[in-house]
Amino acid sequence: MKSLFEQMGGTYREENGYHIPNLTLPDEEQAEIGVWGQRHLRYIKQQHKVRYVNLLTSGKLNSYLADIDKQAENMFFRLVKQMAEREGVTEQLKADDQMEWVTRMNNIRSRATEIVNHDIIYT
Repeated sequence: MKSLFEQMGGTYREENGYHIPNLTLPDEEQAEIGVWGQRHLRYIKQQHKVRYVNLLTSGKLNSYLADIDKQAENMFFRLVKQMAEREGVTEQLKADDQMEWVTRMNNIRSRATEIVNHDIIYT
């Protein structure tokens, strides 16, 4: 009598006396995953294992991470630009006092990173 797996067209291989089903993941379109997507991947692997496995086995993980990466990057650059404009961190400041400009921009980037992490990456 065939197992349900065999009835559905599955095949087995024998290892050490056990019949192991030959399982493969669906083909998935490959996309570049940046730092934000990698950060989110680490998070879902550790904190949301079921979501990770569901995305992986459905062949949607890579496109999901690419989308998260794109959203996070766009939000980060938008926030940095808005904060810099609001706080008067301009090219003129950069020309007049480079150290002050660098200090303030690093502060802005740090705050923008925290917002993106909170709103997109670790949710």
